[in-house]
Amino acid sequence: GGGFGRAPGDPHVPVVGHGARLSRCPPSMARQGAGAMLASGGLGFPPQNLARVVVWEWLNEHGRWRPYSAAVCHHIENVLKEDARGSVVLGQVDVQLAPYVIDLQSMHQFRQDTGTMRPVRRNFYDPSSAPGKGIVWEWENDNSSWTPYDMDICITIQNAYEKQHPWLDLSSLGFCYLIYFSSMSQMNRQTQRKRRLRRRMDLAYPLTMGSIPKSQSWPVGTSTGTPCSCPQCLLVNSTRAASNAILASQRRKLYPGAVRQSSTFAGAALWPAGTGTAAVAGGTAKGEGLRVPGGAFAPSQSVAGGAPLPGLNNLNRPGTQRGTGLGARASVPPGVPALPVKNLNGPGPVHPALAGMTGILLCAAGLPVCLTRAPKPVLHPPPVSKSDIKPVPGINGICRKTKKKHLKKSKTPEDVVRRYIQKVKNPPDEDCTICMERLVTSSGYEGVLSHRGIKPELVGKLGKCGHMYHLLCLLAMYNNGNKDGSLQCPTCKAIYGEKTGTQPPGKMEFHLIPHSLPGYTDSKTIRIIYDIPTGIQGPEHPNPGKKFTARGFPRHCYLPDNEKGRKVLKLLIVAWDRRLIFTIGTSNTTGESDTVVWNEIHHKTEFGSNLTGHGYPDPNYLDNVLAELLAQGVSEATLKD
Repeated sequence: GGGFGRAPGDPHVPVVGHGARLSRCPPSMARQGAGAMLASGGLGFPPQNLARVVVWEWLNEHGRWRPYSAAVCHHIENVLKEDARGSVVLGQVDVQLAPYVIDLQSMHQFRQDTGTMRPVRRNFYDPSSAPGKGIVWEWENDNSSWTPYDMDICITIQNAYEKQHPWLDLSSLGFCYLIYFSSMSQMNRQTQRKRRLRRRMDLAYPLTMGSIPKSQSWPVGTSTGTPCSCPQCLLVNSTRAASNAILASQRRKLYPGAVRQSSTFAGAALWPAGTGTAAVAGGTAKGEGLRVPGGAFAPSQSVAGGAPLPGLNNLNRPGTQRGTGLGARASVPPGVPALPVKNLNGPGPVHPALAGMTGILLCAAGLPVCLTRAPKPVLHPPPVSKSDIKPVPGINGICRKTKKKHLKKSKTPEDVVRRYIQKVKNPPDEDCTICMERLVTSSGYEGVLSHRGIKPELVGKLGKCGHMYHLLCLLAMYNNGNKDGSLQCPTCKAIYGEKTGTQPPGKMEFHLIPHSLPGYTDSKTIRIIYDIPTGIQGPEHPNPGKKFTARGFPRHCYLPDNEKGRKVLKLLIVAWDRRLIFTIGTSNTTGESDTVVWNEIHHKTEFGSNLTGHGYPDPNYLDNVLAELLAQGVSEATLKD
């Protein structure tokens, strides 16, 4: 069934299914009213004198931005008005969020009992959209409780609901779900599992106008205006937020009600202003890493009336180092003990909760901290001279290019549908899984679509798999897709005809390099280089006429030079020619929309390690990618053709 998230920081958030893209939403159901995040990050702001609904969101481990409730957002906005650099205790408005604190200066949510830190953002939406009206769409999870959809999905569902569409396909947002408003249900297009959904009225999200200065977006000392995302800097931010929370707790106990919590630690930071946000030790020897001296907190730690807080003077120590960039070696006072926390449970980076709690305990006590560096992935092979680069044996050429799509005008949608189905005179009394109406009744698209010769009650059976649908429903599915002359059964994924994708124009290179992959020491390596430039979306893309971005190109991928590796390469070339390797959508990694993303065929982009899960050794990878290619209609039979 999959889902879209739970409470902030919950480690058991179910993974959303990202199935094969069967059909895109029609333009009227496309993503509308989605929040426009500004590039400055941190405390984003709307244009001057333009009213916007504010929704605060946190980033879960699957790269999805999850909205806080309207009540929590009102609370955060109230604190923000008083002190844009303070802390927000979420438990003050929602008892279920008692462990969580948001640090407005670093824009991170901190969980006090585990040390887990997550980025947060302040997003903006149109006042006429769902959050502005207080409308919440939710799905029923396995515990029979209700979980709200991501805000962009909620807005898309509400737009389709207001326009009285019978159903909505979420594949254009990257999810293989269908929403049926007549039965108020969500169906997974891969597993056919259905869940209930509901539309609920709640408090409207806060409205804002004007702007907030950029200088309050991130901690003082950063040079680019955006925070560093390396593990060391993330640790610093989480530790600072935790220290703020600890001091806030101490002050509340010593002087209950004396000072507003949000202003207690205005400007508190591990380093004084001007020293930067982090210092990362260079070098590769074991034991070297980030040393965080005793935290230097703002000297304004006093209650109303000016009396200093007792017992906290040990925290007012000046910082002893300067942030000098990722590659520099930090100066550390002599005699500072190292705290190696690497490899406690085998290789890999330090667990965020362990690192966070270590920093909390030692920094709160005024002690120095030294954390060893996490290992870095080996993304690329050693340099290779041009004379060492050879063609792949058995493969013609070293490069393939794709251009803009050319549609075959000879095949009308009706011709395509009729080509692959057989008419059924007496259909069974079952659901059509496209419109969710009974096959013995008219299609749910009656009145929405009208085509000569195709009556809404006509039913057809697909030739190979035998699944039955209304002809009008198949026609609607085809019109919402790539219109390439092929059909894919929404029940079993059987492909009729030659499936093509929506990959933008680009270039694919492939050749042999004289280096071996981990796990394939007896073989050379096939290197594939994909390069796709930015451009304008075509009619087959989510937002025709709009610019799309292409991040991270050229992308380098690797296969072992053996019989199965060369077979995979041949099939990848076919998939490239059919425009199936990439598509345009929303990045699961960054959340950016209208960008080039992978399209359900996994590649290995890490050459000499497997720290990210996209490298070697991986003994099952070649078999897995062959199965993924088969699911796209690319099989060994295509090589014989």
